[in-house]
Amino acid sequence: MTPHRLENYLRANRKQSGLTQQEVAFVLGCENGAQVSRYERRHRLPPLETALACEAIFGIPIAELFAGVRQGVSRDIEKRLLELKAKLQSNPGNANVRIIAHKLRWLAERERPVVANQTSSVA
Repeated sequence: MTPHRLENYLRANRKQSGLTQQEVAFVLGCENGAQVSRYERRHRLPPLETALACEAIFGIPIAELFAGVRQGVSRDIEKRLLELKAKLQSNPGNANVRIIAHKLRWLAERERPVVANQTSSVA
């Protein structure tokens, strides 16, 4: 089981950088630090453009800055993909069999774990 992650790590990265909320707000193009505070306290999710800006500011990928959000989204997507697979496998009589087979192959390929380094040298 995956450990629970914070929804976002904006505050931790801002603190590590030594920047104030006001300074981060300035770099983001906000009027004051209140919006940054709302993002840090998880009262609001930033729009994609702002999340990308945070990635650029801190040099941390969005998936890491918003690890808890990503974890929740991934969990929801996996659940719905399983539901989609079940629907496709139940194949109503009027559906195009080739298209369904293609979708099921894609889903099966997606389920296989990706190995980072498949070639290993034996000394």
